[in-house]
Amino acid sequence: MKRQFLMFILLCGTLSGLCQDISLNILDENVLDDTKLPTIDDGFFIPESWDVNLDSMMNSQYVKYYIDKNAHPGYSEAIVASDSVYVDRLSRLNNIIELPYNNIVRNCIDLYVDRRRNTVEYMLGMENFYFPMIEQALDENGLPLELKYLAVVESALNPVALSRVGASGLWQFMLITGKQYGLEINSLVDERRDPLKATYAACEYFKDMYRIYGDWTLVIAAYNCGSGNVNKAIRRAGGTDYWKIYPYLPRETRLYVPLFIAATYVMNYYANHQLRPVQTNLPVAVDTVMVNQAVHFDQIAEVLSMDKELIRVLNPQYKRDIVPGNSKPRALKLPALQVYAFVEKENAIVNHRKDELFANRTYVGTATSNKEKIVHTVKKGETAVSIGNKYGVTAGNIRKWNKLKSNRIGIGRKITVYVDNGGYAAKSSSVSSSPNVKPNVTAFSNRSKSYKSTDTLNKYDTYKVKSGDSLYSIAQKYPGYSHSDLKKMNNLRSSQLKVGQIIKVPKG
Repeated sequence: MKRQFLMFILLCGTLSGLCQDISLNILDENVLDDTKLPTIDDGFFIPESWDVNLDSMMNSQYVKYYIDKNAHPGYSEAIVASDSVYVDRLSRLNNIIELPYNNIVRNCIDLYVDRRRNTVEYMLGMENFYFPMIEQALDENGLPLELKYLAVVESALNPVALSRVGASGLWQFMLITGKQYGLEINSLVDERRDPLKATYAACEYFKDMYRIYGDWTLVIAAYNCGSGNVNKAIRRAGGTDYWKIYPYLPRETRLYVPLFIAATYVMNYYANHQLRPVQTNLPVAVDTVMVNQAVHFDQIAEVLSMDKELIRVLNPQYKRDIVPGNSKPRALKLPALQVYAFVEKENAIVNHRKDELFANRTYVGTATSNKEKIVHTVKKGETAVSIGNKYGVTAGNIRKWNKLKSNRIGIGRKITVYVDNGGYAAKSSSVSSSPNVKPNVTAFSNRSKSYKSTDTLNKYDTYKVKSGDSLYSIAQKYPGYSHSDLKKMNNLRSSQLKVGQIIKVPKG
């Protein structure tokens, strides 16, 4: 009973910290090199991405499964350090990105080591699971490895984090940006919640922004508020130094660089502040198998005698517990031993309760569109934008389908949403069988790549970019080609397109 109570206090402390807008007093001292701080507001504004719905987090099966409530060491007293100690410790970190120190950074550090220490202990427990994968992607793209700490600021290393405005996943991609960078988002699949694929998409974004600014602090700011707001702040400040443009950035963006510096500090020096990682129930070895058939988590869990919650935790991108492998090969992550068991018993798994689990789904439109009609009851805080992000559709379509004049919708109202299930078959009888596939036993290393030959890419037509187009949406018109293929075909350094731009596309 005592352990349960301690665990309840741990979660409440963590989540209450995430759900409050905290105003901290800025210290009066100047930065240690005697330069003056920028003019700032009296309030210390916490970014919106930290404002997480308490009830949904408390009921999150992901958080419940991550934490081993019997292993947490319990509460410990917070320890803060002097300015000179913070400066010395930051200077010892081998980073490419500069880590300046001032009283704003100090307040952010104190926020982590004192007021949100339970959040930090949760993240410390999760870093062994996510950081190796993130570091691999950053290294492959030639990016500073310390950018991994931005995921700490963005999502607290929660792969199913969802902000009020609909940003989702470890890297908090908005729907449009996620699709622009090649992430699939529909009713069944949301690759913003796929830690690996979302990390590679974030890498592409980092590279695009660094080509524009050549300054990592500006890249971090642009990651939160977009290049347009950063450019506006640069024009108003008359310079590109982050601390000069600081007052001109949106309030919710100003702290992203200080919080990044603080996160980098605390994830390296947590032991000096008596912060102790929580223990998790996550498996040490996780492997990947590619599946070519539709399969439900219940089928896998029951045939392999697995915990369904573990399957959910390892595969957060599948929103309805369905892997729609019949539309295209899909990655399924399982503990290493279960991967081999899955391959041996795949036919038995696919046929187990098939008629029950894949029956009674209603679709509208043509046979090829596979549009599913969903009736959604609006909850508190939801808008057409956040609902659209949830189901992988635009706010404009939601307004059109429901004859809405604005994005605001009354609580309790039932609205209609038509979603694309990515080619998922409505009836179980249409689920085609395929030979068993062999597992890929490189844990967290699967990344879908294009292997088009140079000759293939040299055969092309031209296409004029229209409003709303992206490399991702254009690639969808050419089966077998990805946004990366189009990027390579056009020798593009960035994924950004302009209306009216002429690009090469695969020859019909």
